Amino acid sequence: MYLDRGIQIRLAVFTVIALVAAGIMVFRYIDLPAMLFGVGRYEVTVNLDRAAGLYPQANVSYHGTMVGQVESVALTDSGVRAVLSLNSEYPIPSRLRAEVHSQSAIGEQYVDLMPQGGSAPPLKNGDVIAAGDTTVPPDFDSLLDATNRGLDAIPQDNLKTAIDESYFAVGGLGPELTRLVKGGTDLAIESDKNLDSLITLIDQSQPVLDSQGQSADAISAWAAHVATISKQLAARDDSVAGILQNGGAAADEGRKLFQRLQPTLPLLLANLSGLGEVAVTYQPALEQLLVLIPQAVAAAQGSLVANHNTRQDYKGIYLDFNLNLGLPPVCNTGFLPPQQQRVPSDQDYPARPAGDLYCRVPQDSPFNVRGARNYPCLTVPGKRAPTVRMCESNESYVPLNDGYNWKGDPNATSSGQDIPQLPPGAPPPAGAPPPGAGPAASAPPLIGAAEYDPATGSYIGPDGHLYTQSDLSQGAPKDKSWQSMLTPPN
Repeated sequence: MYLDRGIQIRLAVFTVIALVAAGIMVFRYIDLPAMLFGVGRYEVTVNLDRAAGLYPQANVSYHGTMVGQVESVALTDSGVRAVLSLNSEYPIPSRLRAEVHSQSAIGEQYVDLMPQGGSAPPLKNGDVIAAGDTTVPPDFDSLLDATNRGLDAIPQDNLKTAIDESYFAVGGLGPELTRLVKGGTDLAIESDKNLDSLITLIDQSQPVLDSQGQSADAISAWAAHVATISKQLAARDDSVAGILQNGGAAADEGRKLFQRLQPTLPLLLANLSGLGEVAVTYQPALEQLLVLIPQAVAAAQGSLVANHNTRQDYKGIYLDFNLNLGLPPVCNTGFLPPQQQRVPSDQDYPARPAGDLYCRVPQDSPFNVRGARNYPCLTVPGKRAPTVRMCESNESYVPLNDGYNWKGDPNATSSGQDIPQLPPGAPPPAGAPPPGAGPAASAPPLIGAAEYDPATGSYIGPDGHLYTQSDLSQGAPKDKSWQSMLTPPN
């Protein structure tokens, strides 16, 4: 037979195409080298409690990717042994679970490999997955039998009602159910990607769960309180609705109020912050004050109703006119001398003297027992001092004198302290002796002098009392003799 050159070329091209197609079918689709000689594959044995419909040539998946197939399924003394032929192209961790699932309703089974940790070494040829790390689907016949028995337990008259109510419950919720299923699928995929973190969270959740169990009583009480509040809100539904309806307008009015107060409100809040720090420091004293106020109010009420339910025709309070004026005397120790005290009629406001002015007598003295010297130090329990600085230092309170009289000039005392009391390191006022210098080391004693009123001849003495010298007044006789000098003043 003679074939021309064109036909020969066509036959050659056709032969090449047929050989290429056959090669693709053999090596790509049939995977004949792997089927006959196991090239690029390795075998792993899976022990199962039962076959559950698994059959040879069933698919094996890992993360949703087909990585092999079931080579064989055989019975053993303890269950079923399935040999998996896996593609060596995919490294699969050896710490995993093998789960048999049904791919469709007709019972098409496959094996799904679920890794338990990404740090485990990969599977290799000859590895065995124990039966404890495998799961199989429930027996379909047993499931149908249980379903049948469950339906038989439902009264036939109520079965239609149950089906109708189920339709009303989920009817028209197709998009929502689809979104729920899709969200659950996305959640499962993300959980699988973060499997190690989830396993760590589950392993380390035991202390948290134990704490919840130990606080079960407190949680129950909290739930009961929430239920009580909910009942109160339900009972006051109209009031709550009024708050919600009028709350916006009230909040807007509050905003406008804050805008009107904007120039002064920040300053007020800044001052309140300092006041808050003082309140925190003096919290024990404030608590004690709140304890004593009800007792004082009760005592005041008792005095106001002293004659209640008695035979007296009048009602009122008990009065005691024993004023005890001057008992004990006024404390002058530690203050400026009378000569340096200002006249009450002056209307200017000079600068406050440097230092602290307070009654500086012994702390157990009967004078001014509630004075600054007996202030309790809240930050140092058991200590009393006139200033916070002295409370928080190692310095102890030292009185000037016993307080019963002025022992000479008040600025030259036996304690050597300044008047006013200056903080440590402060320079003494001009003309005063240095701190710690007693009367012997001080300057010559000052001459007592006092300003007097020319109209009446009255003046304040060093002891703080008012005296009158009649011959100093404007009405005193101008001419004096030695006899008038011997005559005592009026």
